[in-house]
Amino acid sequence: MDEVARVLRLPERVVFDAVPALLVQADAVLAAGAGDVEVDLTGCAEFDSSLIALLLELRRRGAGTPGRLRLTGVPPNLHKLAALYGVDELLLGRAAP
Repeated sequence: MDEVARVLRLPERVVFDAVPALLVQADAVLAAGAGDVEVDLTGCAEFDSSLIALLLELRRRGAGTPGRLRLTGVPPNLHKLAALYGVDELLLGRAAP
């Protein structure tokens, strides 16, 4: 397993208004060096489709950096939301249960 060099911990609430600040944080994490980037979703309890958009943008921004984007602590409702938008395999690597 690759060592995780960088971690982005998302807050409890991820909605439209929070995304710009989270992208600034994400850019700093992405620029912090080589290795995988872990996006820790453990604390995410309240979110909407803005979280899907954020994760897709992180995936796009991370495509030009070494390592890969790994999502951890994915809430069950995010699986459902990603499936609803048809991006579950793209974001989560597998179809939602």
